[in-house]
Amino acid sequence: MKFSVNRELLLKPLQQVAGVVERRQTLPVLSNLLLQVSGNQLSMTGTDLEVELIGRLEVVTPEDGEITVPARKLVDICREIPEKADIEFSLNENRLQIRSGRFRSTLSTLPAVDFPSVDQSSPEMTAELDSKSFKKLLDQTAFAMAQQDVRYFLNGTLIELGNNHVRAVATDGHRLAMSDLEQEGIEGPTKQVIVPRKGIIEIQRLLQEVEDRVAVSIGNSHLCVTSSMFTLTTKLVDGKFPDYDRVIPKDGDKVVLADKQELRQALSRTAILSNEKFRGIRVSISSGQLQLSANNPEQEEAEETVSVDYQGDSLEVGFNVSYLQDVLGVIGNDKVRLTLHDANSSAVLEDPEREDAVYVVMPMKL
Repeated sequence: MKFSVNRELLLKPLQQVAGVVERRQTLPVLSNLLLQVSGNQLSMTGTDLEVELIGRLEVVTPEDGEITVPARKLVDICREIPEKADIEFSLNENRLQIRSGRFRSTLSTLPAVDFPSVDQSSPEMTAELDSKSFKKLLDQTAFAMAQQDVRYFLNGTLIELGNNHVRAVATDGHRLAMSDLEQEGIEGPTKQVIVPRKGIIEIQRLLQEVEDRVAVSIGNSHLCVTSSMFTLTTKLVDGKFPDYDRVIPKDGDKVVLADKQELRQALSRTAILSNEKFRGIRVSISSGQLQLSANNPEQEEAEETVSVDYQGDSLEVGFNVSYLQDVLGVIGNDKVRLTLHDANSSAVLEDPEREDAVYVVMPMKL
């Protein structure tokens, strides 16, 4: 196996693929990347058995072959080589030799035959999506995923494909985020899958680097995202996602329209003196204004009043301030609409000019 490539062409896809590899592995080969040269194409594969990412690029002076090499060491070496330099790789007696200018190094290897491949079944549904729209869909929802919840099906995002639309839903049991994307060409009934947390994060990372459209295909146990440069395959979570439609309140009769940036800054200031563990903040609405207040066990307190567009009965309700801040961080409009019913009901937050995303935050007792 042999090939040459410019550092700038190699480094970004190499870092992307190596990012999938976990630092601590029970199997030594899982700390490695699989390098495969076929024709003038180099394929680099990294996996942690849950997510697999393959990066592809063209190389010069190639000789076909395959081997696995330590991921972190390869990234660190290539990163330290001078910018725009050419790097030569060659396999010699089960050692990968790396040369660039006056620099020489050899890396230990493990046989390619030992490298695990993700078991892929044939896809049951495939859709072509604009990469930027798909990333926005995930960015608007992924923050609401649970982390290490015993209800393992919450540690991921629900993806729905079908009837010419894509939907993403995430919830940790205390809040919910749902976003929709209209997409022509997705025929047939809706198919639902749960993509695990790491899979979603890696897809978001990958979509930052992709400019063109991507193909999203769903199999029996895997979801695959393919572009011209990359193929990412993630296992699916085997479980039943909650009936999210029942969680979204429909009886809200108190509608507050606020300036998003003003509310966001007021929340940040008030939250400084909230209880560090529970992050509770009291929201009081009355005609024309919304008052925020917080206190903590040290008897410290803060409050601020924000002018809003609201006419109606007064209401006081407690929320986790971090949940409100997360939602305001992904709403694209200058305004935010907050819909409430009573002190024991969840709040619905939305962009007043778009109907493609809905956020639900449960109240908390203070």
